[in-house]
Formats: sequence, C-alpha cells, structure tokens
Amino acid sequence: MSNERMVHVVDDDAAVRRSLGRLLQAAGYRPVLYETPRAVLDAAPGLASGCLLIDVGMPGMDGLELQAHLNRLGCRLPVIVMTGLGDVQTAVQAMKGGAVDFIEKPFTEKRLMDAVEAASTGGDRQAGRDIDRQVVEAARRLAALSRREREVLNGLLAGRPNKTIASDLGISVRTVEVHRARMHRRLGTRTVAEALQLAVIASLMPEGPHSDDTAGGRHMDI
Repeated sequence: MSNERMVHVVDDDAAVRRSLGRLLQAAGYRPVLYETPRAVLDAAPGLASGCLLIDVGMPGMDGLELQAHLNRLGCRLPVIVMTGLGDVQTAVQAMKGGAVDFIEKPFTEKRLMDAVEAASTGGDRQAGRDIDRQVVEAARRLAALSRREREVLNGLLAGRPNKTIASDLGISVRTVEVHRARMHRRLGTRTVAEALQLAVIASLMPEGPHSDDTAGGRHMDI
C-alpha cells in the first residue's frame, strides 16, 4: 500500500483509536495509531508522507501543543484536528496553527473520510497553490454579510453562545438566531464549523483599502 495513503492517528482513547483505525483501513488507508503526543514527536523525523489526525483533548500535552511542536520540528504533513462539539476557540487556534481542517465530535464517517481524502490528495501542496484564491473567495463571501451578521459571527468566533451574543449586542436571542440563519445563507455554510473555517481563511487577507466591510450598508440591521 502506498505511503501516500497513510493516516497517523493520535488519540489517547484506545477504543477511539481502534474504531478510527478500522474505518480508515476499510476505506483503503494505512492507519498508524499513536497513544500519546510524545510517541508522534519521537516518530516525527520519519514522517514523510500521509496526513495527521489529531485529537485535541489529550492529557499532558493537548493536540494544539502537539501541533505547535510539529510545526517547530518542520513537519509538513497536513493536519486534521478533532475537537469537542462547540469548541470554537480550539478550532480557530488549530486553523491559525496551520491545520487544513477540523472536525467536531461526534462526526459522521462521511465527514471524517471527506477530511482525510482532501488532506491526503491535496495536503500542503494543493493548499500552497490555492491559498490566494481561497483567501480572496472567503473574504468576498464575508463581505456579503451585514454589520449585525458580522457581529454575530465574531461572537461565535469568540466561543460565545447565542444568549451571551444577544446580551452583548442588546438584542433578543431570537434576533441572534435570525441573523445567524441569514449569515449561513450568505456564506453558503451549513454549520458553525464551516462558517468559522471560512472566517479564519478570510483573516489571512492582507489589510488594504478594499478590506473594509462594504456590505454592511446594503442590509437593514434589527
């Protein structure tokens, strides 16, 4: 089996490791399972191909710390992080640290395989070629948001629930939900994770005279 199909799985939960290993193997990948971040760091000099699937919530050294260590060691394998449901701040940190994707638990087999396939077939090489296009497209989609929709998105980026966002903005929770639904429609996203990923990519856009929110005046805020 080609080394390009290798997936290095890092999770301290033995049952989860076994389950992921079986799923990946059945899909034609070669899973390599690691119980601890230290085991991956020890193997890092020999990690030349494939991708990494890293759980964030591990004792001792968490997934974000492991990601940072791998970056310092010059490991260029694409990283997918697995985060707890609604763990927004972690997802943002992971993307800013160079992760190519993050998946929220519990996730479906399809969501997992889509992420692994994209990382395995594209990885850093494709990301490097397409990053400018991705940033411009993400910035264009965010520019379509109204001022209030951006404020709701910023609240989600900060990890705040709807109730807190409503209090911060001086509006009702129902109004936050309306703006949140409109935000998803304008961005073309279905989940908070997708919207946050788009926002993190757009944040890579260099500051310039056209980087301001020009769309806010086109929509009536409630």
